[in-house]
Amino acid sequence: MILPKMSCCSTVRRSVWPVGVLFLSLAVSAAQEPGPTPKAQAEAGVKQDVPAPPKTYPPDLVQKGTALFRQDCSFCHGRNAGGGESGPDLTRSKLVTADVDGDKISPVIRNGRPDKGMPRFDRSDDQIESLVAFIHTQQTKALTKTGGRKGVDPEDLQTGNAEAGKQYFNGAGGCAGCHSPAGDLAGIGSRHQGLELEKRMLYPQHAKSKVTVSLASGQTVAGTLEYLDEFTVGLVDSTGAYRSWRTRDVKYKVDSPADAHVALFDKYTDDDVHNLMAYLQTLR
Repeated sequence: MILPKMSCCSTVRRSVWPVGVLFLSLAVSAAQEPGPTPKAQAEAGVKQDVPAPPKTYPPDLVQKGTALFRQDCSFCHGRNAGGGESGPDLTRSKLVTADVDGDKISPVIRNGRPDKGMPRFDRSDDQIESLVAFIHTQQTKALTKTGGRKGVDPEDLQTGNAEAGKQYFNGAGGCAGCHSPAGDLAGIGSRHQGLELEKRMLYPQHAKSKVTVSLASGQTVAGTLEYLDEFTVGLVDSTGAYRSWRTRDVKYKVDSPADAHVALFDKYTDDDVHNLMAYLQTLR
């Protein structure tokens, strides 16, 4: 089974994730001012919302779900629902978190997710109930495990100063040279939140590279890079037409948007990252 999860993954020619991960961890670990303690809130008469305890399931139901999950789902999602060969970590899934008594998990099991490579499973109500019990039990364990892996909430990354981030965007960061809050970044704070937005900020994996090809005749052709290997360079020009040449017959220059972001890795300070992230979150 492959339940939906926010993700951002694609194949790129170079990998800078060790550095990207470093900045993500810095962002998450930013110091924050502690809020009022529950005792102080109570003394001030502030009404407190007490979160409902996680639902527990009969051990025998969870055991049945364990066996069924490991039979049908473990290859993709791992034996303990923590992520596997191709499926996401269900203990961190927003769909699982929002599920109530199988109302969201059950349709996914029955109908599958063809667009994600997940087939449909013909299972009885009792079998699905046991799977729901197992998945929720595993999520509860993951969330309460001391020192365990937990998700990054958008609030964890809201530690910067938006105005300072705007100044960095328009000044030292050089971001305004390629991006526009009213253009390509319009509404980005609504389309992407939290860790996903920060990943895109640090290393834009889906950005298309530009290429300029110089022909032997002296003519130059520019467009979006569509194909490149040691033998062929291909692009889509301004008319939408695909054109290609043998690399030995032309000269070409590739302008990768990711390169400018990579160049900033050695220049960013912690505050730069936090402030820029805060500014991008205001672009809604």
